[in-house]
Amino acid sequence: MSPPPIIIIGNGIAGTTLARQLRKRSQQPILIISKESDYFFSRTALMYVYMGHLSWDQLEPYEQGFWKKNKIDLLRAEITSIQQNEKTIVLSNGERLAYDRLVLATGSTPNRFGWKGQELKGVQGLYTKQDLEQLEAMTPRIKRAVIVGGGLIGIELAEMLHSRGIEVTFLVREKNFWNTVISATEGSMIEQHIVEHGINLKTSTSLVEICGDEEGNAVAVVTDKGEKIPCEFVGLTAGVRPNIDFLKGSDLNINRGILVDDFLQTNLTDVYAIGDCAELRQPKSNRRAIEAVWYVGRMMGETLALTLSGKKTAYQPSHWFNSAKFFDIEYQTYGVVAPEEHENEAHFTWQDPTKLRSVRFSYNPETERFLGINSFGIRLRHERFEKWLNDKANINTVIKQLKEANFDPEFYTHYEQNIQNAWQAQHNLINL
Repeated sequence: MSPPPIIIIGNGIAGTTLARQLRKRSQQPILIISKESDYFFSRTALMYVYMGHLSWDQLEPYEQGFWKKNKIDLLRAEITSIQQNEKTIVLSNGERLAYDRLVLATGSTPNRFGWKGQELKGVQGLYTKQDLEQLEAMTPRIKRAVIVGGGLIGIELAEMLHSRGIEVTFLVREKNFWNTVISATEGSMIEQHIVEHGINLKTSTSLVEICGDEEGNAVAVVTDKGEKIPCEFVGLTAGVRPNIDFLKGSDLNINRGILVDDFLQTNLTDVYAIGDCAELRQPKSNRRAIEAVWYVGRMMGETLALTLSGKKTAYQPSHWFNSAKFFDIEYQTYGVVAPEEHENEAHFTWQDPTKLRSVRFSYNPETERFLGINSFGIRLRHERFEKWLNDKANINTVIKQLKEANFDPEFYTHYEQNIQNAWQAQHNLINL
């Protein structure tokens, strides 16, 4: 009789990385269960399928024979509960599966804040394969759309719909776009870019109600300004939350996410959680308890693979980094860069006067230690900033050596000298 497998619930980047890394170290049976898709796909590239830049099969990094070749079993199913005493899980069809160790990598789900009409047809988020398929099916009848929520998924969805000639209104509750992450100056630059692309951007505006017709279709939204905006589609992109509703009422310790220790273990023996659904009981300095980004899921998968193959290893995240794209503006961030200056963090900002390009450096004003950078429209090398952050480099050193971090091809305009000149002028330096 075969031994029970390590069961991984979720085939996103966290679960798939764990399975791959575990297989390199162990021959123990592995089973990945997902209700969303048969195979792992690149979730961050969903928009490019809709826009015609990629086909669906190009979103799958591995050939379909990869899984059988590596003896990783796949199952398309939905889990409804965990029976800890029996070390089994229960599927929606009533089937029970025994596990040796269980890993929850169930990802995120879009936030819904109880808006009236949020269950109408034509109202959805953009996170799953099913979301993309549903949007594609509805698109022929959509002439006007409203996007609710000023984050990364919201701007992606706005660009997608705009690419099909759909009139888009973008509601952002805050005064400035993404003001919990970037500065007001950076936000204003992105807002200008959004408007220049034909999007009707409304900041300081919240959704109050989604109106429907007699057949249950969304036909308009009402804002807190009393405005009624006709539409056939409403995109709810006001952030995401851990996808753990099916676990409520279980013996797992749950807060916003599934609570885990430094080794990514839950309060239940042989049960772990990784990726978007995991919440660290003791997050590292300057890091959040839940970090729903691709590379965190990957690193958690790599770390847990070591533990499950006999080398118990604590999760140690690298320096924070992220990247995104706002229409034509590429965004990167490394280290700690708060939206505004505070006592232990000073900022130096350079913005090109003619193009939508900018960088904002963060550093300690007392020690001049480099803390982080935001970059818009200038590609930077991850490994270079990782080294400067590890070395606790001086801000003057970083700016002086900035050319070493430029990732743009040689035929792109480079801005290092302009940035250095501005830094010298601001700090009355003769030579950097």
